[in-house]
Amino acid sequence: MSWSREEMEEMVERWLQINQKAEELGDWSVMAEMYTEDASYGWNYGAKTEFMAVGRDEIREYALGVEMQGLGGWEYPYLAKIIDPEQGYFVGFWKQVAGGERPDGTPYEVAGIGGSWFKYGGDFKWCWQRDWFDLGNATSLFFELMDNGTLSEGMTQRMTRPMKIGSNGLYAVHKAPVGIWDLPE
Repeated sequence: MSWSREEMEEMVERWLQINQKAEELGDWSVMAEMYTEDASYGWNYGAKTEFMAVGRDEIREYALGVEMQGLGGWEYPYLAKIIDPEQGYFVGFWKQVAGGERPDGTPYEVAGIGGSWFKYGGDFKWCWQRDWFDLGNATSLFFELMDNGTLSEGMTQRMTRPMKIGSNGLYAVHKAPVGIWDLPE
């Protein structure tokens, strides 16, 4: 289904505004209403694990709740945006900024490319989202913050929780109820 460029641009602008609000609040769950009831949202965690939330409630609880714990104060500025109204896609490239600066004045940020690929579902809601990020560089930053004593208590707790397959949206690769590459009709 195709959409007007104006509607897609407005959707993206609404999305960027709610992202800003979530960053300011340190509460990502406010973004949940930007998804259709049956939306899916997932990403890969490496060779053996992937994350998938199916439905707005799981997106709120797992993707925007459990998975974002410890990331209060982090920012995700979108540096490039690509809108395809004919297919209803939006692709945004963002970086992960942890806040604060190293002793040399450089920001604590993940040294890799991150992004999100969305499918618009109408009514100013996404029906599908897939993220990608540089897991190796993210892990490296977490260890750097841990080593210098600046890792937040919330992130310390998050890093020590087990990533147990079958809980909180975590699945063995290719075993999630909706596949990473399962595009909506």
